[in-house]
Amino acid sequence: MLKTLAESFVRLGHEVYYPSAGTKICAGTCIESTAENFMQVIERKAKDCDAGLIIAPDSMLPELNKVLEENTVNLGCSPQSAACCADKLMCTEILAKAGIKAPEIAKKAEEGKKYVTKPRFGCGAEATYLVTEFEDNEEFIASEYVEGKTLSVSLIAGKKPLPLTVNCQFIEFGKKEAETIENEKTGVSGIKYNGSLTPYQTPRQDELYETAISTVKCLDCFGYVGVDIILADFPYVVDVNPRPTASLFGINRVMREEIGDLLLKNKFGELPDSIHIEGEYRFSKDALGELFGRA
Repeated sequence: MLKTLAESFVRLGHEVYYPSAGTKICAGTCIESTAENFMQVIERKAKDCDAGLIIAPDSMLPELNKVLEENTVNLGCSPQSAACCADKLMCTEILAKAGIKAPEIAKKAEEGKKYVTKPRFGCGAEATYLVTEFEDNEEFIASEYVEGKTLSVSLIAGKKPLPLTVNCQFIEFGKKEAETIENEKTGVSGIKYNGSLTPYQTPRQDELYETAISTVKCLDCFGYVGVDIILADFPYVVDVNPRPTASLFGINRVMREEIGDLLLKNKFGELPDSIHIEGEYRFSKDALGELFGRA
């Protein structure tokens, strides 16, 4: 994501700076940082920049976006919006009140039903499992399992939301690590994201776009957002990522427009009514490391 965005802004003629603890990309200028001084580096360098964009785990976004907004123009979500999206329980409750369908949160398992458990604050299918039994835990949430097509909608949220693509997510189900006989009894399966196909052609594209636009408006999102959706009888919103997502890697290879230009127009100008997509791109998460290793 960092490489994709940095290269786009550089092609547009902008100077790009990014903090790193060692890894360098072939675009922009690297600013040495560590886990301990990462926030201080952003605060210091942001003062010298016209705008900035945070790429970070959802739980870190609110605080980092606050630091960014205090020192320059933020091209992404506000700290308040990022906090709502990061809290999966709060996010689901807000969507439900707005009439947007999402898998129902469960407090107790019912016999014969399947559930998805995941950290209340987390991202990237981290510690996410398909189960038939679970214990109520404040740090995790359990939601009903909805059978359907696993998709995401990528869009630019703002005054005039601009849908980019529908993406098909490659989801793998496997046994939980440290498998035990007890896991067999409770039907525990790990859920892993392993890439996507962009764009995914479906006659229900407009329905998916409408759901994603309603979602980002409801949560007051801004900038690039990825809305994860299970497409069943209705679109069910399962996650809202108020930041650049892995799907951007594929979108960049099929979209004629520059993602950097769209992000800047969203903040400083006016977005086009639509974008131009040519062809399709498929990638696996496992292969990204090899691609970036050659960057």
